[in-house]
Amino acid sequence: MKVQTEQSKFDTDEHILVCLSSSPSNARIIHTAAKMAKVLHARFTAIYVQTDTVINDEDQSRLSQNIQLAQRLGAEIVMTHGENVALQISEYVRLSDVTKIVIGQSSARRRGLFGRPTLTEKLISSAPDVDIHIIPDALNYTKSHRRRLFFGAEIPSLRDIAVTVLALAVCTAIGFLFDHLDFPDTNIVTVYILGVLMISVLTKGYLCSMAGSLLSVVLFGFFLTEPRLSFQTYAVGYPITFAVMLASSVLTGTLASKLKDHARLSARSAFRVQVLFDTDRLLQKAKSNDDVLSVTCMQLSRLLDRSIVAYMKGENGMLSGRLYAEKKDTYAEKLLSDAERQTAEWVLQNGRRAGAATAQFGKSECLYLAIRAGGRVYGVIGIPMKPEKPDSFESSIVLSVVNECALAMDNAHNAAEKERAADFAKSEQLRADLLRSISHDLRTPLCSVSGNADTLLHNGNCLDEATKQQIYKDIYDDSEWLIGVVENLLYVTRLNDGRLKLELTDQLVDEVVNEAVSHLKKKSVGHKVTVRCDDLILARMDAQLIVQVIVNLIDNALKYTEQGSEICVSAEKQGGDAVIRVTDNGNGIADDMKPHIFEMFYTGKNTVADSRRSFGIGLTLCKSIVELHGGTLTLTDNVPHGCIFTFTLPLSEVTLNE
Repeated sequence: MKVQTEQSKFDTDEHILVCLSSSPSNARIIHTAAKMAKVLHARFTAIYVQTDTVINDEDQSRLSQNIQLAQRLGAEIVMTHGENVALQISEYVRLSDVTKIVIGQSSARRRGLFGRPTLTEKLISSAPDVDIHIIPDALNYTKSHRRRLFFGAEIPSLRDIAVTVLALAVCTAIGFLFDHLDFPDTNIVTVYILGVLMISVLTKGYLCSMAGSLLSVVLFGFFLTEPRLSFQTYAVGYPITFAVMLASSVLTGTLASKLKDHARLSARSAFRVQVLFDTDRLLQKAKSNDDVLSVTCMQLSRLLDRSIVAYMKGENGMLSGRLYAEKKDTYAEKLLSDAERQTAEWVLQNGRRAGAATAQFGKSECLYLAIRAGGRVYGVIGIPMKPEKPDSFESSIVLSVVNECALAMDNAHNAAEKERAADFAKSEQLRADLLRSISHDLRTPLCSVSGNADTLLHNGNCLDEATKQQIYKDIYDDSEWLIGVVENLLYVTRLNDGRLKLELTDQLVDEVVNEAVSHLKKKSVGHKVTVRCDDLILARMDAQLIVQVIVNLIDNALKYTEQGSEICVSAEKQGGDAVIRVTDNGNGIADDMKPHIFEMFYTGKNTVADSRRSFGIGLTLCKSIVELHGGTLTLTDNVPHGCIFTFTLPLSEVTLNE
């Protein structure tokens, strides 16, 4: 029923995509998109495109809250990386069959008459077949940046400034050398362009490359053109040369910086994919939930370079906390305090994140995430927020790894449920077979006992003595058969319940065999039963159970062989075992039946002379008892015809006292 509900949920083929951001109004946009997805019974996805722009701690915290909100409302979180946000969104739209995009008005506002195209305009041009819903934004929010100047450039470090100065000084020195060697000015210009390219590669951001482009033109015009040490020039075409040089330098530096940024983002994406791949590979090898949790926490510890705390859900609540770390950390002891455990218990009960950087238990040392799949919570993982908070890239990997952990535990839970269901179905089938066999097979002897007793009760005076003796014998035989069946059932019940305890003693094998044969003396009339046992074979056994094994094997031979058949019970020593065989010269057992002969309730196609079928538990019981003794029970053919049942028992060690 659940599968049918999930399938009908997406019958409309609608897929709604909401764009995540650090804007305060983004929560309202997420709520609106979630309502649309619920009304349309659509798939719901939230996407965040990480760029090179650095946001402050406040915006980072707000972004995390918006991601959590989207998760709580049922959205699938997707995080990508790239400088062109519209291109990343449109590519996902194309690959995932998105039908509607929901964004805020603040993201769709063009600034100025000649401003750059807005995100909405770019999406319309790149994904014209998708409906774009713009949610009005009443908040005048300006996204704050950290350590940024004009054009989104980051303040360069002292190292970047030193690299820029050194590169321009080297280019100027090479320019003086080329000028002294009377090389053309085009070679000097090429050297400066090469210098700008090196600055772009060796420094971070755009500012150093832009400054290098401008300074290279200034240095070339001031030091390497006539007149020297002046910005004046005698040549008519030098202003054009300066302009072309500046444009080439700026373009070269910009392209190099962008390539470097794309390479960095590609490396981070490759690293994220590699971490997830390694985690998935290790989780597939895990055999239990403890192994799954250990793999997950060690992967997170390697990724974040900090200790990870985890709690598993037990039958009676949350278990004790565990600490996972690649190296010793004195700060890690605080992560297992009572206050931290209280936060983890709240997350386990509510299935929502809490702790540091959240509204719930915000003073905690860790951010606690629920290991949740569907409606089940399997545990809690705590991520320390010190010495520094994970950035958005690391947070996305953490969420992906935790989701992989939850999926692995859920798969293990489902597999265990299926195994329990299969075991229950098997036990129910065995119970049904047992009841059906009892109701069918006990009817014949009970009816015979009841009918014979009724004959004796009402017509006893009319019967001669020979007839009465035959009726008495029939009643006795049926009663003995019923007693044997009941004993086998009791033994099987004790075996299944684990209540069958062995009382091992040292016994002479020939005495045990003779006792078993004597139990079947009356029943073996019409068959030739012989015993051949070596003398003084002392074996370690539970005598009562082994007698029951031999009785069952002989009784089985009596049932399925014709009158006049020979049955031989033999015993001998072989190595450290006593080998006992029950051999008959009957018709034998067909090859297709041999693999099933020791299965519970298997009776085969053979018929019994007195019309009583065996329950099919005798051989199963024999095999179980022999294996409890550390031996084996096997079936082989008796050439030219018949069967040989062989089982072994360990010999006793005899100590002689002088």
